[in-house]
Amino acid sequence: MALIVNVHDAKTNFSRLLEQAHAGQEIVLAKAGKPYARLMPLAPDSGGRLPGRLAGRVEAAFFESLPDDELKSWEGK
Repeated sequence: MALIVNVHDAKTNFSRLLEQAHAGQEIVLAKAGKPYARLMPLAPDSGGRLPGRLAGRVEAAFFESLPDDELKSWEGK
């Protein structure tokens, strides 16, 4: 369940709320008693795409040139 905090209290206790959000607690910031924004942890970094990550997993044929007729069909000729 989300912790609801008004904006004034959130400003006063931002560091504490940030630590709670980082620990997994969902915090809803309210303005005039109405939900306004959500403070929650970021998703873990996926590591991104690294060139060469699939080295050794792709057959050598993958890197060979396409036959002329197939290449022409890809080029719309």
